[in-house]
Amino acid sequence: MENIKTDLINILKKYTLAKDVWKNFNENSSIISDLKINSARIVDIVIDLEEKYDIEITDEELEKLTCFKDIVKLIDSKIN
Repeated sequence: MENIKTDLINILKKYTLAKDVWKNFNENSSIISDLKINSARIVDIVIDLEEKYDIEITDEELEKLTCFKDIVKLIDSKIN
């Protein structure tokens, strides 16, 4: 699961404009409010994850992804 976390952080960093948000980052950090990632960029992040892991994330699943650990758990469940 550590590889998933590292990969996800690298993907999220591509879409994070304010680099100082990473100072207080933890697994409960909200993608939109804590990392200040524009909601429109969430689609780009999902596409990156789907391509990286050869998975599909449904709209229903996407609606439930609010924080870092939610995304990690979802990816882990799809690849294991």
